[in-house]
Amino acid sequence: MPQIIRPGVTGVVFGPDGLLLHRRSDNGRWGLPGGSVEFGEPVTVAVVREVLEETGYEVEPIRLVGVYSRPDLDQIVSYADGNTIHYVSSSFECRVVGGEARTCAESLEVGWFDPERLPDDFQSMHRIRVLDCLARQVGPFVR
Repeated sequence: MPQIIRPGVTGVVFGPDGLLLHRRSDNGRWGLPGGSVEFGEPVTVAVVREVLEETGYEVEPIRLVGVYSRPDLDQIVSYADGNTIHYVSSSFECRVVGGEARTCAESLEVGWFDPERLPDDFQSMHRIRVLDCLARQVGPFVR
């Protein structure tokens, strides 16, 4: 079973209707938009690309919330194809600058949620990122 370390990004996107989430097609759970950083791609470009691909919204990163790599925060994921990936994820607070909700092969639904009332089937690894963003710490978290 291959073990891979992969850089990733997530966007914590707030708007007038709350927190932007998408229902993932790979596991059916709600989560923050995000994914893998492509070779040669800056993390800020990756988060803009991933949010657009998965939700239809154009965003601008406004601050680094944190970097997440701890296995106890579910940063190691085993997939049905046999791959086990240890994600080292940079999470950015972003603001919407355009676009409109749409789905793709990776998203079943896109919606806005009250960050105090996240869906029961919300990705566990993303909960700490939302809480960290809401904490408004001056510097980024490293977890």
